[in-house]
Amino acid sequence: MRRDELKRLVNSTSDPTFAVDSEGYITAWNAGAESLFGSQAPDALGKRCGELLQGRDECGQVCATNCTIRQAIDQRHTIGNFDLEVQTAAGRQWCNVSVLSAEDAGSTRPVAIHVVRPVDLRKRLELLMRDFVVSATSVTPENATAMITATRAPAKDAQLSGRELGVLRLVAQGKTSKEIAAELGISRTTVNNHVQHILQKLNARSRLEAIRRAEHAGLI
Repeated sequence: MRRDELKRLVNSTSDPTFAVDSEGYITAWNAGAESLFGSQAPDALGKRCGELLQGRDECGQVCATNCTIRQAIDQRHTIGNFDLEVQTAAGRQWCNVSVLSAEDAGSTRPVAIHVVRPVDLRKRLELLMRDFVVSATSVTPENATAMITATRAPAKDAQLSGRELGVLRLVAQGKTSKEIAAELGISRTTVNNHVQHILQKLNARSRLEAIRRAEHAGLI
């Protein structure tokens, strides 16, 4: 798809919609996005998606250079919609994001078209429900969140291999790299390499953050 065709497609919808290239830069930005985010197209074009959205989910910062959605797009995987708290013209607001991929005539990697719909009231009700479940039962906040919103977590589209999931489950059990290596019959170096790949794919800075994101997304 040529850039002019892409812009026409983005501008054809009234929902806030924008396109992001393979490097994470915004290449198309419609009137709905201007209204929601308070940034006019000339100001938004050429900026990084994460710089404008500053997206977070229940587990923390999501928007980053190593975006889990970008990883899935590059692998040509179908992406389900997900919830994200973003910076809008009216302040921080929960939105539901749908992402479509389109071939880019100027690149070998697809472009990601984001369609954004505010769902702040619904999301706040979900969080209230989560707090109620936690207070009324022995369910942990992480498990309560996963039960209510796992299908709309950005990390659910992270492409973890079977081995990586196995390592992550053992990490979640509190096992050390040495213990995991002994259980799986691999070296500690290999375990640590798997952990680094897991952190990268989940956009996590620590093992604990990776566990939280994976639990929230229903991966483990």
